[in-house]
Amino acid sequence: MLLKTHLSITLFFVLLLFPIVEHEIVFVVVAILATYLPDVDSRYSTLGRKRINRVLQFFTKHRGIIHSFTFLIGCTFLLVLFFPIISLGFFLGYGLHLLADSFTRDGIRPFYPLKKGIRGSLRTGGSIEIGVLIGFLIADVLLIFGFIF
Repeated sequence: MLLKTHLSITLFFVLLLFPIVEHEIVFVVVAILATYLPDVDSRYSTLGRKRINRVLQFFTKHRGIIHSFTFLIGCTFLLVLFFPIISLGFFLGYGLHLLADSFTRDGIRPFYPLKKGIRGSLRTGGSIEIGVLIGFLIADVLLIFGFIF
């Protein structure tokens, strides 16, 4: 799935939860940043193109361990222990990225290292994804206007 689609989906859920979270700004920033993180293992992603991430890409493959709920749960557990303020935003942004990718043709291996994967029929960048993007963007705008008015 394209980054802009991931961001629009995450923004929608961030806006839904915004009224009930503490530390709103931290929540929003962390959730949006966490949406970027799973694709660090791809040399074609926004983060993956950075030279510093090439070392990580040498040891992982795209949609491997970093694209798993196993990794998400482990990281979230550590954040709850050491940095609880950012744990919910991280879990939301990262988890939504994984959930969205599970609907694509490439899918994910949710409980890595288990081989069983889940995948959908959505083609990354295809017309259905563009429709999903537009739908979430409209919903985002409506939620933002709901907060303003």
